[in-house]
Amino acid sequence: MRLVALIENQVIGHLASDPHGHPRFTYAPDWQQSKRAIPLSLNLPLSKEHHPTEAVSAVLWGLLPDNEATLQRWASRFQVSPRNPLALLSHVGEDCAGAVQFVTEARLEDVLSGASDGIEPLTDGELEARLRRLHQDIGAARQVDDVGQFSLAGAQAKIALLHDGRQWAIPAGRIPTTHILKPPSGEYDGFVENELFCLRLARSFGLPTAHCQALRVGAETAICVERYDRILIDGVLLRIHQEDTCQALGVMPHIKYQNQGGPGVEAISHLLWTHSSQPRQDVETLFQALVFNYLIGGTDAHAKNYSLLLGEGRQVRLAPLYDLSSALPYPQLQRRRIKLAMKMGSHYRWWDIRPSDWVQVASTLRLDASECLAWMRRAVSDMPDRAHQLLASLAREDVVHPILDALVEEIANACSRMRKLLQPD
Repeated sequence: MRLVALIENQVIGHLASDPHGHPRFTYAPDWQQSKRAIPLSLNLPLSKEHHPTEAVSAVLWGLLPDNEATLQRWASRFQVSPRNPLALLSHVGEDCAGAVQFVTEARLEDVLSGASDGIEPLTDGELEARLRRLHQDIGAARQVDDVGQFSLAGAQAKIALLHDGRQWAIPAGRIPTTHILKPPSGEYDGFVENELFCLRLARSFGLPTAHCQALRVGAETAICVERYDRILIDGVLLRIHQEDTCQALGVMPHIKYQNQGGPGVEAISHLLWTHSSQPRQDVETLFQALVFNYLIGGTDAHAKNYSLLLGEGRQVRLAPLYDLSSALPYPQLQRRRIKLAMKMGSHYRWWDIRPSDWVQVASTLRLDASECLAWMRRAVSDMPDRAHQLLASLAREDVVHPILDALVEEIANACSRMRKLLQPD
């Protein structure tokens, strides 16, 4: 089997298996020499003819769901191995994170010509039914008769759809999805409202975040996230290339947590200082994002939840934040026991992190510690009031849930505690 990789309707390379069944990727010579060339991954540089299997595998698996139930469901439906990313992408690879499309050679001409372009509109009832099934079964992101081919990374239940300003639809061919819909988590009450609140709160601090809103369709709710890797120009929807930092570092998604061998602050910092077009600005944003996640008790801010935008002329920037949520309002998660996804200074455990750890983080990021602590002091001072203001603002949008009241209270407690720790002895 061989797949053709496309970006902006141009052939950028080919994906195949070596004699041992391992994935192999080679760039098309015309793409390598093009002034518009964008690498599939920073870890698969355009200048190289051959790429290590491990690097290719990390990129491919990073495009697929990090959820065994979903992979098993897809494998059964398509009659392929759940451990073969090439085979899976041959069925779901035409709409991935970023600008890349993986197309079978049999479909290549139709995709390039636009003959396979189309949309399947969804009624409110059909969308409600999809969200209900997805809420009940994480593997139900795709239906047997779906015409579109999309794949979303991550472990949460989610579905990618197109919204053209009038209706929801399933796109096919060159037409991209525009939004990601995530129903509530069965394990944590109010998770849709939680994530919406945290993303909006981060934006109030000037952090770049994906635009989002709460979506209600009949009896179902979901957080609706506008894809930052899609853009509308002159009435045409275009894909923007991106990858998460695990992919860029050649790390498989199942080891995304630092304590399992995944990337930490130092690795992501080095990536930004090496490749970013505005390294200092992006590293400062990273520091602020780390502090924000700490203050809200964001325990899932692993390396797959930080991404890079890749553009022409070697343009690389830290992507907007996404998948922000708080563990603090859930009493089953004990404050003194919860751990962050990445070590801050000397500690993973949220309760144990002190200002001295943030000095270490600043040093690791090659930033001025006094300036970093000054930003942190402003954040802990301002965040409680901003959280209360946001709570009132969301209520006006009819977004209310008891979990939000608990979250605002817990954020105030966390900020009060850190404010005391930041005071000079």
